Amino acid sequence: MRLLLADLILVVHFAFVVFVVAGLPLVWIGAACGWRWVRNRTFRIAHLAAILFVSAEAAAGVWCPLTLWEDALRGTAGERSFVARWIHALLFYDLPPWTFTAAYLLYAALVALTWWRVPPLPRSRP
Repeated sequence: MRLLLADLILVVHFAFVVFVVAGLPLVWIGAACGWRWVRNRTFRIAHLAAILFVSAEAAAGVWCPLTLWEDALRGTAGERSFVARWIHALLFYDLPPWTFTAAYLLYAALVALTWWRVPPLPRSRP
């Protein structure tokens, strides 16, 4: 049961990363194609908040809670299912921590800049 929960946390973590990483190019592609949903205020606030949260964690030197929970559930053995091994390989890299902090902060700046270049639609009134 522990490993199943750890795998579930890993899948949620992967979905979060996909949302953050794919969100920005989709906004730019969608703006060029005239897709209205990329200017949805709720989507854009959630996307900006997600990358700001990750950037703040990295700048403060705090580990992602999803990573900590997954590791705690797996224990020292680090047992993973086949799918979990692949997702883990896509998410985690053996690089110095400062490289991730710099990448997250740069990406957050790009997301913030996108608010100015491709602004979300104003809040609709009932």
